[in-house]
Amino acid sequence: MGLFNRKGKSVTTDDASVASKLSRTTSIQQPQPGSTTMNGSSHVTPPSTVNIVLPPPPDPSTDPAAYLRSIHAVRERSRLVHDKAKQDQLTHFDVDLSKFTDTAAYVVSIIKVRRTPILPILNLTAYQRDFAPHYHNIPPHGRWQHFDVGDTARIDRLLTSWPSTIDAEERTRRLLDLFLVSVLLDAGAGTKWSYQSKESGKIYRRSEGLAVASLEMFKAGYFSGDSTEPYQVNAAGLNRLSAGQLAIGLQVSDSNPLAGLEGRAGLLSRLAEALQNPEYFGSSQRPGNMLDYLLAHPTTQHSFVPVVTISTLWSVLIDGLASIWPASRTQIAGTSLGDAWPCSSMPSPPSAQPWENIIPFHKLTQWLCYSLMPPMTKLMKIQFAGVDLLTGLPEYRNGGLFIDTGLLTLKPADAKRGIEAYHHNATVRGQPSMEVVPLFTADDDVVVEWRALTVGFLDELLVEVNRLLKLAEPDKLSLAQMLEAGSWKVSALSSTPSSVMPKLTSCPKGGRELAEVSRPNTKQPPIMILSDGTVF
Repeated sequence: MGLFNRKGKSVTTDDASVASKLSRTTSIQQPQPGSTTMNGSSHVTPPSTVNIVLPPPPDPSTDPAAYLRSIHAVRERSRLVHDKAKQDQLTHFDVDLSKFTDTAAYVVSIIKVRRTPILPILNLTAYQRDFAPHYHNIPPHGRWQHFDVGDTARIDRLLTSWPSTIDAEERTRRLLDLFLVSVLLDAGAGTKWSYQSKESGKIYRRSEGLAVASLEMFKAGYFSGDSTEPYQVNAAGLNRLSAGQLAIGLQVSDSNPLAGLEGRAGLLSRLAEALQNPEYFGSSQRPGNMLDYLLAHPTTQHSFVPVVTISTLWSVLIDGLASIWPASRTQIAGTSLGDAWPCSSMPSPPSAQPWENIIPFHKLTQWLCYSLMPPMTKLMKIQFAGVDLLTGLPEYRNGGLFIDTGLLTLKPADAKRGIEAYHHNATVRGQPSMEVVPLFTADDDVVVEWRALTVGFLDELLVEVNRLLKLAEPDKLSLAQMLEAGSWKVSALSSTPSSVMPKLTSCPKGGRELAEVSRPNTKQPPIMILSDGTVF
C-alpha cells in the first residue's frame, strides 16, 4: 500500500527530462591557489577552465562484455525499461504517472523541511536537515556521511588523532582503505541487526550501523596484517579475517542476526586476492594505493589541482575488483559481468543479440565511486571529470520511494508470489514475520525491472526537484546531492542512554522515511530482497 492516494489528476511528464545526454567532453573549473573552506574545497577566484575529453563507451557489437561492464551501459540500458514505464507496458509493475509530481514535491519537502528536537526529556533529538536556501552546502551522497551519523564528526576526529608526520597522501590512502572495505560490507543488514558502539554506547542499524562498526574494526586493526600499523587494510589482514572474526567485530549472534554474513566474509576474502595486483594496489597490497595509480595515470591532468576522469577511477574499481564478485553472476563468453542481470522487459533473441536482454547496475561499484571521491577531493584537492555518468543507486531505499508514493505498483500475480515467498521465509529463525511485504531474490525479474526503473525515475526526479526548487545552472542540485538530501535519507535520530527508552540511532531519508512511516515495526522497504551480502 502506498502512503499517497493512488487516484489523482493526470500529470504529463516531459520525455526530455529523463537522463541528461552523455557527453564525451566535459569542463572542469579548477580553483587557483589560495585559502580553503572548512570542508576542504578551495575558493575559486577566478577559476581556470580545463576541457577534458572522456573516452567513449566500448562498442557492444564488438565487445558486449566490456560495454555491459562500463558505466555508460547502466543508464543506457535502464532507459529502455524506463521508456516502457512511460507507456505503462512493464512486465511486473503498473505505473501511475500522476503520482510523479507528488513524489517530487515530497522529496523537495524532505530537502527543505526543518526538524526540531522531539521528547527532549528523553534526550531524543531529530537533527534538522534544512538546507534552504543554501543548497550548495548539501554534500554529495557517500559513505562519509554514514560515518558521521548522529552529528558526530568521526572521520575528522580520526584524522586529527593521527600525528602531523602522517602526510596528506598517506592520510588519503588510509581513508580509501577504510571507505572501500566499509562500502563492501554495506549490503542490506536486515531488520533484526544492530550495532552498539564501543566508543559511545549508542546503538545503530543498517548502513550507518555497518559504517560505525567497520570504522571501529578499522581502528582496532581487524583489516591490517601488521599489528604495529592498525590503520590500514591489506591483503594479509583480510586473508586472516575469518567469518567468525567478522561476526565478532559486527556483534553478530543468534539474537542479533546479520543478513548475508557469509557473503560479506567471502567478499573480503576475494578482495584479499584482488589486492595482490601491484598495478592498482601497489606492493603493500592496499586499496589506498589506487591514489598513486590515479595520480600517475596518463589521462590525469595536472594544473593547479589534479583532474582524474571518472572513467579512470571506474576502470580501477571494475577491473581491479572484478574477481571479488561471485562466479555465479551473469557471464558473456566466460567474462563475469558482476551486478548485471537478464530482464524480460529488455529486447531478447531472436529479434536481438543475447547480450541485449541484460541490464547492468554495478551498484556497489558506483557506491564506491561516490564514496571514494570525497576523501581524495578534501585531502588532496583532486577533481573528477565526468561524474554525471554515474547514476542514482539502484537499491531498495531509492526504489522504495517510488512504490510508497504510488508511482509504481506491483502487479497482482507478482504480489501474490512475493507474499507467498515472504511467509515461507518467515519460518526461518531470525527472519521478519510482521508487516508482510512481497519478497524476492536479487536475481528475480521483478527486482531487476524495479532497479532499472529506479535508475530512470531518479534521473527524471532530479530535473523536477531542481524545477520545484527554482534552481538553475550553476546552482542546480547534482544527482549525488539529491540522493543525499532527499531520495535516500532525511534526518538523523539519536538518543542518549535512558532507563525509559533504548538507545537507537538511524538515518532515514526519503525512501527510508516513508518505509518507517508505512512499516514502523520493521522499517523494511515495500519489497523485501533476500540478500546474500554482495549486491545491496
